[in-house]
Amino acid sequence: MNPEHGTNLAHGTNPAHGPHGAARTGTGTGTGTGTGTDRVAGLLLGLSAVLIGLMAGLFFAFDVSVMPGLAAGDERTYVTAMQNFNAAIDGNGLFGSAFVLALLATAAAAVVEYRKGRRGTVVWAAAAAVAYLVVLVITFAVNIPLNNELAAAGDAAKLTDFAVVDKFKGTWVTTNILRTLLCTAALAALARALLLHGRATAR
Repeated sequence: MNPEHGTNLAHGTNPAHGPHGAARTGTGTGTGTGTGTDRVAGLLLGLSAVLIGLMAGLFFAFDVSVMPGLAAGDERTYVTAMQNFNAAIDGNGLFGSAFVLALLATAAAAVVEYRKGRRGTVVWAAAAAVAYLVVLVITFAVNIPLNNELAAAGDAAKLTDFAVVDKFKGTWVTTNILRTLLCTAALAALARALLLHGRATAR
């Protein structure tokens, strides 16, 4: 028998080949390499959710307790309390860092997920980033200028014109409610992004 024919072990039975003689690569059907990148994306999404959750909680507390409580008192107390609240927040580096880092972490998470090709996760992370960006725009365009106007009013005991209080009770309160809703929506979007991220990395 010709050794080049018949039951030649070089064909079909080599363990390095599949049933059709194709070489096995060992890569499987997962999402490929880059588990380190996956961890980074997961950490960024988690950090974003925590920070935006903190912002939503802060705004919500003003909505349901601080502002209604102040509105029930006299105007001089209103001015003094809000001046003190704003001064405490403005001078708090931890708050300032969290306020800005929330957007940076969310945007970075969206970029990392995009590079991994996870379009569904990107959509939700990007939606969260946009919602929170609107919060920042509202804050710098409306709330901070009103805070500065109130600070410039000076000692509440010497005030005779309390028009700025009416602006707070109207405009400031309304925009703060909007900030709460936007942060809550961003948090919900991040929860969805984290769920999709978990499903993708578990394959």
